Amino acid sequence: MAIYKATKLLSRSFSSLSSRPLRVCVVGSGPAGFYTAEKMLKAHEEAEVDIVDRLPTPFGLVRSGVAPDHPETKIVTNQFTRVAQNERCSFFGNVSLGSSLSLSELRDMYHVVVLAYGAESDRVLGISGEELAGIHSAREFVWWYNGHPDCSNMAPDLKSADTAVILGQGNVALDIARVLLRPTAELAKTDIASHALSGLEESSIRKVYLVGRRGPVQAACTAKELREVLGIKDLYVHIDKDDLRTTPADEEELKNNRIRRRIHELLSKAAISGTSHPSPGQRELHFVFFRKPDKFIGSDERSGHVAGVRLEKTILKESVHPGKQTAEGTGQYEDFECGLVLKSIGYKSVPVEGLPFDLQKGVVPNYRGRVLSCASEDLAQVEEGLYVCGWLKRGPTGIIATNLYCAEETVASISEDLETGASTSTLAKPGREGLKQLLDSRNVRAVPFSAWEKIDTEEKQRGSLRSKPREKLTRWEELLEVAAK
Repeated sequence: MAIYKATKLLSRSFSSLSSRPLRVCVVGSGPAGFYTAEKMLKAHEEAEVDIVDRLPTPFGLVRSGVAPDHPETKIVTNQFTRVAQNERCSFFGNVSLGSSLSLSELRDMYHVVVLAYGAESDRVLGISGEELAGIHSAREFVWWYNGHPDCSNMAPDLKSADTAVILGQGNVALDIARVLLRPTAELAKTDIASHALSGLEESSIRKVYLVGRRGPVQAACTAKELREVLGIKDLYVHIDKDDLRTTPADEEELKNNRIRRRIHELLSKAAISGTSHPSPGQRELHFVFFRKPDKFIGSDERSGHVAGVRLEKTILKESVHPGKQTAEGTGQYEDFECGLVLKSIGYKSVPVEGLPFDLQKGVVPNYRGRVLSCASEDLAQVEEGLYVCGWLKRGPTGIIATNLYCAEETVASISEDLETGASTSTLAKPGREGLKQLLDSRNVRAVPFSAWEKIDTEEKQRGSLRSKPREKLTRWEELLEVAAK
């Protein structure tokens, strides 16, 4: 295979570093980054691993992406903390790749650089009206209620209308629906950001539409997430029973996928067991299948603000991939009035200068984590000492544990390359000391893990005053101020 042969072209060897430390830098401190660091520390006793993150807080989407009412999912931070406290590991928060320092500078300082900074942008629909106020990406809304400092000032309009439309039916879409519809008294006991809790307490949203291009058989959520949203107290759930009818192609998909069978069962049960109409004042969740967004409709009363979404009805057609069906428009349309739209259509990774990047797929071209100079397998050559892990490697898919297997593969590739590279470079690298000197020379105030622990303590103390697990600090200035104490 052309790519595999390319791995043999590594011009540097780490196999004969002997007593010299193996300098490793991991960019990104989410699950992919921490799992990579952990695996590297275990696999290579001579390795010193530095984790760099643009935020002053570690843990990535475990902190800013996991829903506040899912505390059990966040327990993994205890494992990551042990990694960060390893004497061979250091955390450098508030250091941004691309502005604090360049990728080429990192590669000069470290034998191995692993990029695991995830996806911090959003896919776009590219349809009319997408720029209207009241339309947000799911990432922005999730960051808002989770206290991410980039979105603490977002202030989504939850008061002007009683209806929200969520485009997408994956786990993130269900998280958002649950946060919008769940009683705020229950959310008040979580680590939800206080500004978000205040906004939700004053919210007028009583009706949420979850819109999917395909049908119940193809719903992209997990059974656990679906059970949770269906189990919200005093919630009216509407599912069109006609949508639950299956075709032979659907049956083929269900036959080969236990998770989809379970989801279809849950939706079918909800459709049958629910009442025919909501009671007065009852909050509502509507699953809308076989619809895709065509355009956003502006308000006549509030110039520049969204007032609705025009959806095109779809039908499923067999795709080129056996067992999969794609949605095609039928030319039939219907309008849904709403004052808030949340696009849960996927996150997108952002390239940095000097990094090969596949703009169409939104990933770095790679072979088992080894960064390739271009996307074409025939022409690809390995970028020596440069690797990827997580969403940047495979796209924004999977759960937290998926990053464990992803990291294992990348670290296995690193280990292979350390053993088989042509022994032309046993040069020492400045690594951690070089990074510190460079950041000091640019007046970049790196936040070490000990400073994050001050933030952690402060948040827990503030939370205890409100019977919450923590009260997150949500502004850059406040985070850096507490870190500097």
